[in-house]
Amino acid sequence: MDTKKLRVRFAPAPTGMMHLGNIRTALMNFLIARQKGGTFILRIEDTDPARNFDPGALKIQEDLQWLGIEFDEGPHKDGGKGPYFQSERASIYEAELKKFIKNKKVYRCFCTMDELDRKRQRQIALKTPPRYDRTCLKLSQEESDTYAKSKPFVWRMELDHSKTLVVQDLSHGAIPFEMKNFSDFPITRQDGTVTFMFANFIDDALMDITCAIRGEDHLSNTAGQAALYDAAQKPLPLYWHMPILCNIDGKKLSKRDFGFSLRDLKDAGFLPEAINNYLAIIGGSYEKEIMNIDDLIKIIDFNKPSTTGQIKYDVEKLRWINHKWIGNLPTKKIAHLCRPYLEKSYEIVRTMNDEQVEELVHHIQQELVTLQDCVQLLAFYFAEPQHDADIARTLLPADKKEAFKICLSDALPLSCIDDFLTTVKTCAKDNDISFKSVFSFIRYALTGSINGPGIKELMNMLSLDVVNERLQKTLDSI
Repeated sequence: MDTKKLRVRFAPAPTGMMHLGNIRTALMNFLIARQKGGTFILRIEDTDPARNFDPGALKIQEDLQWLGIEFDEGPHKDGGKGPYFQSERASIYEAELKKFIKNKKVYRCFCTMDELDRKRQRQIALKTPPRYDRTCLKLSQEESDTYAKSKPFVWRMELDHSKTLVVQDLSHGAIPFEMKNFSDFPITRQDGTVTFMFANFIDDALMDITCAIRGEDHLSNTAGQAALYDAAQKPLPLYWHMPILCNIDGKKLSKRDFGFSLRDLKDAGFLPEAINNYLAIIGGSYEKEIMNIDDLIKIIDFNKPSTTGQIKYDVEKLRWINHKWIGNLPTKKIAHLCRPYLEKSYEIVRTMNDEQVEELVHHIQQELVTLQDCVQLLAFYFAEPQHDADIARTLLPADKKEAFKICLSDALPLSCIDDFLTTVKTCAKDNDISFKSVFSFIRYALTGSINGPGIKELMNMLSLDVVNERLQKTLDSI
């Protein structure tokens, strides 16, 4: 890979929320630019105003900032190649189109959609490849000029069927495209605006993009891109068509799959560090799996990317990586991130200072899989848990239950946690009851769950009055 002047771009359309496919494309562009000392460009393909969900691409920029993916050129960061919104580049496309017309690389096509559809259906019925039959290419210049005065038309690219164009791809190597196997494609619409294919080519060419990184699903239109570069006599960029992200069933990720949308992951309490980490290593094999951005920049080998067409998105692996990141980050930061979830569920948290929230989160940090889990894990602190007497009974050996009840009743009400725990341990030992059973019962009494912080931690978190009340209430129920 020639990296002397590496220039890559992320070119999303602001027609919906950022999803995992978008993010992975942005991330890989960012990582390769940082690793090779290149330039990472953000370009917004906003030529469909009717579907423009995110005017000004503000949410896209906000999401990239949250993920720590910083672009070098783009909106409000002009590197001399702007504008960076396609909606502001119409005059550029018009000028480049005129060059194609002048050099006779395109021709007018007056065929209607109904006519094209009928031809396509006939070709399918005859089991021939459904391609445009070049009806309008056969028109004389005079006929074309005359029709253009009264009939709507598009400009259609005239492919050179004698050529074989070769694209270099990081995953697939040299990919030859025989132009005789492809159809002349439109580069404008009937309203005069240019198509995605043409605008994308013009932008990449004029912004000096040297490596185009995108999904495997774009491989099919690469032949058209190659034809445009060839017609303009411009050097082709290197391509990398990355594997498509699929769900566990092997189908392309969709809105129905949890985590498809970045906003879903943010709302559920996934960290940007974990999302980047997971999307960078997915489909690969790494001895060390928990890595920050700096680690990823160093370790990913862009000379040997995956050659598979698709890779499976495993939400459980993402959850595991998120769990590790939460456990590794400073408690102060995790507490700050947990606060909004706690405030939403427990109004009293709004009156607590940062140190109080941090102390609570400290006790559950290593159990958090997502930030959202703090609500359930700390529920016992803010409200009395609901107990099931049958569950409480199963936590103690049936033949030891009465002995334990007597022992625990004698130790209540407790006034000193250490003395209480010493008494309970002695009771358990004297009556041949496992410490696990004893502490599971006490934890269940205090929290309504057999899992959670250590017993002493729990007692320190709760007031002695609450501890006594919950222990006695649960003891009475069995």
